[in-house]
Amino acid sequence: MTILTGILGIIGGGVMGEALLSRILEQELIEASRVMVSDPQESRRDELSQRYGVQAIAHNAMVAESAQTLLLAIKPQVFERVVGALSHPASDQLVVSILAGVPLAKLEAAFPHQPVVRAMPNTPATVGAGMTAIALGQHTKDSHRAIAHQLFTAVGKVVEVPETWMDAVTGLSGSGPGYVAIVIEALADGGVAAGLPRAIAAQLALQTVLGTAQLLHQTGLHPAELKDRVTSPGGTTITGIATLEQAGLRSALIEAVRAASHRSKELGS
Repeated sequence: MTILTGILGIIGGGVMGEALLSRILEQELIEASRVMVSDPQESRRDELSQRYGVQAIAHNAMVAESAQTLLLAIKPQVFERVVGALSHPASDQLVVSILAGVPLAKLEAAFPHQPVVRAMPNTPATVGAGMTAIALGQHTKDSHRAIAHQLFTAVGKVVEVPETWMDAVTGLSGSGPGYVAIVIEALADGGVAAGLPRAIAAQLALQTVLGTAQLLHQTGLHPAELKDRVTSPGGTTITGIATLEQAGLRSALIEAVRAASHRSKELGS
């Protein structure tokens, strides 16, 4: 089911660029022969070309000039240098940016009069379980919105938000997989400290987090309600929760989201 017209150009062949590329091709949103990817590393270009059958080149400008839909998947720190070297194609080219912290105003200044979508996916996109928030620029139309939704639905779930929320989105879902990974690692370490072999502790920790997330998702329970259901008076769970509260886990996670959100704003300034 091909839905993308023309050439899909991807500037940046890193982890997230490849995640989107692989899922877009798997979902048959476009043929591999109509995808161009640019990356500065020759070894990376060869890898992407051989693995997916796409055209992988070194020249960002050639990708930008050819693409009907252009995906920016570079680091925000190199945004101005990379975009400054691009020419400006026809105004109907859709530009989709996944750069943390780079606001629509800066994107639209770099691509004047073009439809622009700012997006923040997260790393579970690599296995099709991502969460992406998108904010639409002033020149986007319904057709551009539909393309953006299709692109990111290929790697998980999509929510459309006002741009004023995007830094908070970055701090929560964009950076959140890192927080969850630390929680899983810490749970496994706790299991080892309590006497479990490392491999068993890691398996228990991972499946506990995965299963709890699935339970909340499928039942629609509020996390507090689930917590109340599994804490019996004087039992083990409430004892563990009391220890977490003493250690400040809840406030630490809140402050992590706030700090990452603030850093997102800094990256865009």
